[in-house]
Amino acid sequence: MEERVASRTALATARMRAIHTRRDPLPILHDPWGDQLVPASLLVAAIDSSPQGAAGARGDVAEDMLATITDDYLRASPAYTNVIARSRYTEDALAAAIARGVRQYVLVGAGFDSYALRRPPQARAVEVFELDHPATQTLKRQRMADCGIEPGEGVHFVAADLASERVGDALSRTTFDAARPAFFSWLGVTMYLTREANLATLGSIARCSAAGSELVFSYTDQHMFEAAGAPDAALYEELKQSVSSLGEPFVSGFHPAELPRELRTLGLELEEDMSDIQLLQRYDPAGKNGLKAAGRSHIARVRVRGGQH
Repeated sequence: MEERVASRTALATARMRAIHTRRDPLPILHDPWGDQLVPASLLVAAIDSSPQGAAGARGDVAEDMLATITDDYLRASPAYTNVIARSRYTEDALAAAIARGVRQYVLVGAGFDSYALRRPPQARAVEVFELDHPATQTLKRQRMADCGIEPGEGVHFVAADLASERVGDALSRTTFDAARPAFFSWLGVTMYLTREANLATLGSIARCSAAGSELVFSYTDQHMFEAAGAPDAALYEELKQSVSSLGEPFVSGFHPAELPRELRTLGLELEEDMSDIQLLQRYDPAGKNGLKAAGRSHIARVRVRGGQH
């Protein structure tokens, strides 16, 4: 993302989750907050300021009409299905961790995620740490203030440019307890970073976490950087072009077959790795929501193997 500019993809994914909640027949995720945090006019203005002005000028279009046009555009995006499915998977894994007694949740690259605003009763005692680039976090907090939204107790906003600061260093500035197990999520970020940056972040999470801590992160299959590597190559190419036009191009991925070994060298153990096609088979097997997967994305759930301090 551009320096001092909030992530446009973070804005879009928050809006996508809200669209799914109110428009799809049988939502697998309930997250209406994107409608408040990311009004259509804000998203379109952000896209218009991108390198190629992907959406075009909004002119004098009324907000309700603009919302309809924007929602139709996002609902048709190749990224839509993955955004919804990976969020559901992550929150299922988080709920299981909370049931085991985990009381710390760290969102790495939190964007406009709204979990802190809709914590279920069993998660009221969970400390939530949102780490993100200062520009994105500043806009999110401004939007919350504009809407009169209070994050509630136990929510910590940690402004950190993770291109130059490690996750552990950022958390060391908070009340995060490295001696207690935590649950981490890192969604929709790795594909925008270099391989070296991704490995450094994974290593930092392992080192700053207690044994048994978990991380869920999404990634792109490295083979997908070759058009022939995607089951639906045209859909994947459309996605690459779309994010590039927003100034946030894809950079790297992981090879699923090599991932377990790479994680072990960092002190992490792979627990589960699912493609977006497999996620759809789990959450919408009958296709009631009309979701489509291009076979380009994965989500991995990993466990911290031992003390890395």
